[in-house]
Amino acid sequence: MFTGLVEEVGVLRSVRSTDGGRELTIGASRVLDDLAVGDSIAVQGVCLTVTERGEDWFCVRAVEETLRKTTLGSFEEKAHVNLERALLPTRRLGGHIVQGHVETVGRIVALEPLQSSWEIWVECPKEYMRYVVPLGSIALDGISLTVARIQAEQFMVAIIPHTWEQTTLRFRRVGDGVNLEFDILAKYVERLLQWR
Repeated sequence: MFTGLVEEVGVLRSVRSTDGGRELTIGASRVLDDLAVGDSIAVQGVCLTVTERGEDWFCVRAVEETLRKTTLGSFEEKAHVNLERALLPTRRLGGHIVQGHVETVGRIVALEPLQSSWEIWVECPKEYMRYVVPLGSIALDGISLTVARIQAEQFMVAIIPHTWEQTTLRFRRVGDGVNLEFDILAKYVERLLQWR
């Protein structure tokens, strides 16, 4: 489990195809403090398992299902990725409950710089819009954000300068895909109501 508060932006050092999946080697520093083989780590919002690690890098593998549902299949060497280690029970939950289980990919349709922030409009597949709630939580590339506005099959998130500078959002452009994870509580409520 994660909070959606990105700890570091890492750099993809290498990408290797492996039996339908991909092995990603990521350069990092801060997240390596206590990262061990077998640990979960969110890479661009996707929960993956550390398979190897070195002094300033670690490896993860993405299997076919992960590549189908996320943007990880499109990333090449030197790409920047958001990184967050799994939540410790002793830490404050500053974002929201994020599992790293990305459901779908959205597309950035507008990126507007304002005087003190940025507004990002994202087009979301229609079947997932029922989970998007005004002032509700959403994870975009693993970043815990608040939905500010909704319009048809699009939603807008407002980005403060700290989030802009500390995440991969500053590298994104109109047309880019973004990993979307919706609030787990909404999905549980929906499932329970189906059984009434």
